[in-house]
Amino acid sequence: MEKRSMKPFDEMLQSGDMVRAPYARLKQWLDTQNPASLAQKAHDAEGVFRKTGITFAVYGDAEAAERLIPFDIVPRIISGAEWSRLSLGIEQRVMALNAFLDDIYHRQEIVRAGIVPKHLIAHNEAFIPEMIDFRPPGNVYTHIIGVDIVRTGENEFYVLEDNARTPSGVSYMLENRETMMQLFPELFQQVKVRPVETYPQMLRQSLAAVCPPGGNADNPTIAVLTPGIHNSAYYEHSFLADQMGVHLVEGSDLQVIDGRVAMRTTEGFRPIDVLYRRVDDAFLDPLTFRPDSVLGVAGIMDVYRAGNITIANAPGTGIADDKAIYSYMPEIVEFYTGRKALLENVPTWRCGEADSLKYVLDHLDELVVKEVHGSGGYGMLVGPCASKAELEAFAAKLRARPANYIAQPTLALSTTPILTEAGLAPRHVDLRPFVLVSDRIRITPGGLTRVALKEGSLVVNSSQGGGTKDTWVLAD
Repeated sequence: MEKRSMKPFDEMLQSGDMVRAPYARLKQWLDTQNPASLAQKAHDAEGVFRKTGITFAVYGDAEAAERLIPFDIVPRIISGAEWSRLSLGIEQRVMALNAFLDDIYHRQEIVRAGIVPKHLIAHNEAFIPEMIDFRPPGNVYTHIIGVDIVRTGENEFYVLEDNARTPSGVSYMLENRETMMQLFPELFQQVKVRPVETYPQMLRQSLAAVCPPGGNADNPTIAVLTPGIHNSAYYEHSFLADQMGVHLVEGSDLQVIDGRVAMRTTEGFRPIDVLYRRVDDAFLDPLTFRPDSVLGVAGIMDVYRAGNITIANAPGTGIADDKAIYSYMPEIVEFYTGRKALLENVPTWRCGEADSLKYVLDHLDELVVKEVHGSGGYGMLVGPCASKAELEAFAAKLRARPANYIAQPTLALSTTPILTEAGLAPRHVDLRPFVLVSDRIRITPGGLTRVALKEGSLVVNSSQGGGTKDTWVLAD
């Protein structure tokens, strides 16, 4: 189907094929490279990932339960000055997200002020009543955050989504960098790039800093809770546990003993101080949430509320990345920080509001429409790329359950070059920086660049045909 034309911002080339300053040295290097040699390097990179076992699962895909995530060897580059501006906006936003979570589980001042409607809190499936009037250790709710950012111009960046529950992808960021350094050591001599490999150590430090009052603060026992080998992000769970030097556990390895969550070891049960859980809220405790869950720990919520374990991220943080709440983030940031948001939201229509619904239905072929609780690129409509039949079918969904959807303009996402069989070609990208919160906020320089490998596609999710790139923040 034909896609409507949008002129995206090219991060490497300005008008007239002038190279933008951050890409100058990379472009000089690329111009000296033999195409066959680059193609071989791309093949070598694929071999590295295949040998390492870096895969992701695609739920519902019987033919390919696990896939190798595509990797493009041409790095995405961000100048030091650009990153400094982004970092300030990310830090402000993360502070506001944690303040919002603390508020909605206590006095709900933002609701009293008439800024966020009460029904978006009270009737939100991500709101967990068991968290009411409880403050987690260090007063930190969301310890690990992934902020999805898109670029549309030289100085135009927008937050597309906040991932405050269990953001994934950091293992790809780390493996991408390691692979690039193996394949192109000479390039790293020419281009000074800020490191990312300290992330596992920073993650461990952040988790240790929120050890509960009853834990061993000097040397806390930390574990990563995984749903198991069939989870789409299991590789990452195992990778992070190994890199941090902590235990990787499943629910069956854990038990509540004498008011503590303890893990089974060869020397008996050992209490855990901090649990980095990669299990969704609903499966965390069968005594509190889904009674049929075998992925969590029976009684862990009682231990948590008693102050005897830290759970990262805290239960109930999902309400902060709900797409309906997202539409209020500019007001949320200003309410808690006293300043206008440094990073803008993408303009958003709440389809549950009559005027917005009418506008969205009238302009459906121009907009991107997303499910409020959707993720992974599923359940969304990209209007400019949709057929007439698809538009009509989606309009019926909107009319039936308008409050389940938000709509946004179809942004001309920036492009960076990828290596194709025909040479370099521009493709759309986004960026997920990873943020750690404990006694302070730590932001890893760069993050995970996701790229839409299909020409003209705006969907960067790996489950929808996207790939990844190494992201270089220049040390300038």
